[in-house]
Amino acid sequence: MNPDEQPSRPWYYDVTRYQWIVLVIACLGWTFDVFEGQIFAVFKTPALTDLLEIGEIDDPELLEAAQRKVPWFGHVGFASFLLGGTVGGLFFGVLGDRIGRRQTMIWSILTYSIFSGFHFFATNPWHIVVLRFFVAMGVAGEWAIAASLVAEVFPKKARTMAGGIFHASSVLGATLGSWLGMVLTGDHDWRWAFLIGVAPALLVIWVLKSIKESEKWQTATTKGPQESKRKAGSLSELLGTPQWRSRALIGMGLAAVGLGTYWIIYAWVPELARDVVRVSVLEEVTQELGDTAPPEEIQRRAEEVSRSRASFVYLFMNITGGFIGLLAFAPITIFTNRRIAFAIYHIGALIMVPITYFCASTYAQILVLAPIMGFFVVGMHAGYAIYFPELFPTRLRATGASFCFNVGRLLSAVTVVISAQLTGLLGLRGTASVMALLFLVGLALLLIAPETKDKELPE
Repeated sequence: MNPDEQPSRPWYYDVTRYQWIVLVIACLGWTFDVFEGQIFAVFKTPALTDLLEIGEIDDPELLEAAQRKVPWFGHVGFASFLLGGTVGGLFFGVLGDRIGRRQTMIWSILTYSIFSGFHFFATNPWHIVVLRFFVAMGVAGEWAIAASLVAEVFPKKARTMAGGIFHASSVLGATLGSWLGMVLTGDHDWRWAFLIGVAPALLVIWVLKSIKESEKWQTATTKGPQESKRKAGSLSELLGTPQWRSRALIGMGLAAVGLGTYWIIYAWVPELARDVVRVSVLEEVTQELGDTAPPEEIQRRAEEVSRSRASFVYLFMNITGGFIGLLAFAPITIFTNRRIAFAIYHIGALIMVPITYFCASTYAQILVLAPIMGFFVVGMHAGYAIYFPELFPTRLRATGASFCFNVGRLLSAVTVVISAQLTGLLGLRGTASVMALLFLVGLALLLIAPETKDKELPE
């Protein structure tokens, strides 16, 4: 065939069976990664309420004090997760460049699976906080390794779409977490939700059987020049070489904006939904059970219904907004370029967050506004899986991508703590709207970010 006709072929034309297997395994690993985070987003309130024994407190003052601890521990749990992601991401990223993608992926999956299961045995809120740290270590490491592996295995023409599909699979994990929130509504069912998180350990068997080591990694770090072998996974080279350092810092800043706004805006939509439906649900339940029903029973039933509807909003937002936004990033960046695609999503998020949080006052309104907001707030994350591996040479690819994504978590943890303080002053709606100004920081970083579209991966 005439080489000039090659661009007319679909992106997947030359993708091999093995490359599809790599993408499927990477997607499954990332799906369960996100599931680990989402079950906390969905079950944090019932879990912390149970562990603080709020249902057993009779004194009004003590009850009010205990109830204030629930959102506080929720924010601290998020911050712990982001901090653990930084530590684990760097550890597994460096390990991935030194011992290989395949082995490191196995250890990262085992880490987050096992520590997720340990949540089942938690007896106080601090157990949850500590376990979130260790779960995040494995979650963050798996993302960097899988993103690097997909970028290295797929040909240049298919790399953008493969990277976008890989990150879009996160919606499956979020959907599973939301579905569990709709099914497991008992006071102690949150323990079973976390125990299900052990299941990804089974993925290790498939990885061992199906995945070969990346040929690019083998060439650069085992068969290549001695200098490349020595510098594989070197943080000193990453941060000591001006070219790689500037790219790492820009990527870190973009990730900090995206991850911070995710955990302080997107992850709190279930609470926004509960706030929106609380009054109407209480009226419905009162009519259903009758005025003679015990107030405690009415309150308990209303809480169950509110939680179920909030989980449905989160599920609906993930499927109709987040998933479409993630899938759309790759075609948009192919049609334009990396920087313009990121800019479109940052501007859209800057507009839609305050509109959603301030204007949603009914169940129908939040079902419309939340998915549009999710398209932009979540959709930009697909760009990280596409863009970050393209910034660094093979010997530093996992380390560099992990530095961007996971040190960005550390900065975003600061924003989570700040938002926790602001919530007491501005409330949930006001805090989310103020923190949306972080998208302006992302737009500023894009002015100096390098463009990588249609370029070969650095070697």
